[in-house]
Amino acid sequence: MDPPSMPFRAFVSADFGALPKVAVFAGALQDSGGQLKLVDLDLLHTTLKFLGDTDEKLVPDITRAIENAAGAVAPVAVTVRGTGVFPGGTRISVVWVGLEGAEALAGIAAKLNREMAPLGFPTENRRWEPHITVARVKGGRNLDRVRAAVGAFANEEFGASTVDRIRLKRSVLTPAGPEYTTVAEVPLRG
Repeated sequence: MDPPSMPFRAFVSADFGALPKVAVFAGALQDSGGQLKLVDLDLLHTTLKFLGDTDEKLVPDITRAIENAAGAVAPVAVTVRGTGVFPGGTRISVVWVGLEGAEALAGIAAKLNREMAPLGFPTENRRWEPHITVARVKGGRNLDRVRAAVGAFANEEFGASTVDRIRLKRSVLTPAGPEYTTVAEVPLRG
């Protein structure tokens, strides 16, 4: 009899590592006095597909789906530029920096959406937005100052990066913030 499989919280990402200029923006956000939870600036990434609770037994199938969606794509050079918030308007739940030149990543995200559906993962109805989350808003204090910090960096270029692999990540939520480990990775071979 097979041992029981343990579910884990999972997502598929393109990783960027640390970008020093993003740390300057994060510092301005922190100085705003807003109720923010900054992400770990050494683990900057964009989520291509959020999977949620995932059965360990699906890892080989998920890896195949990532290979189908991304394996034929060449490494992707992107520029990290600009800032913004989701959802926008008067509400803010996420503060982000943008990605330029990420059309190939958008294509991978769309293919992942289709490839993961037969494995039981819900299809995302909205299109993927090229961004890296920098902070999550935890309350309404000083949101005007948060918006001002976002506006001050709206046209900033934070650096460039080349994505050469797509990763399946395990996310463990801790009081200090999420901890990520790579479960599988697929190189972009083009």
